[in-house]
Amino acid sequence: MSALQSPFLHCPLKLAPSSASVPKSPSIRRFPPSYPRIRAVELDQNTVVAITVGVVSVAIGIGIPVFYETQIDNAAKRENTQPCFPCNGSGAQRCRFCMGTGSVSVELGGDEKEVSRCINCDGAGSLTCTTCQGSGIQPRYLDRREFKDDD
Repeated sequence: MSALQSPFLHCPLKLAPSSASVPKSPSIRRFPPSYPRIRAVELDQNTVVAITVGVVSVAIGIGIPVFYETQIDNAAKRENTQPCFPCNGSGAQRCRFCMGTGSVSVELGGDEKEVSRCINCDGAGSLTCTTCQGSGIQPRYLDRREFKDDD
């Protein structure tokens, strides 16, 4: 009788003897040959930790982008009504050069002053808010960014 040998098998697989050597008798009951059982691969602690870290890393690598995508989609569904912080919802900011007066005075010396129109705001005293672009609504985080293709 021959047997198959493998380091992964718990017991060798016994091949059934040929039908010529076994008498056919109704009193002898033949059971199917036993199937080999596969032993579990022996893993040390470092291997288990490495496998666990790998699985967790893949889960995080997939989970974080999915989380942010759903948050962006949910934010797009909600209406944005929050007033802009820098301009308090007005859409305009006071000019920093003329402090909102529209004119700039320069002391020339000898008690002489020259008053001229502000070149930054062109005499208006205010500028369009750079945060909300004049809308008065605070943009969401991703709405503030301009994505330019540098190609």
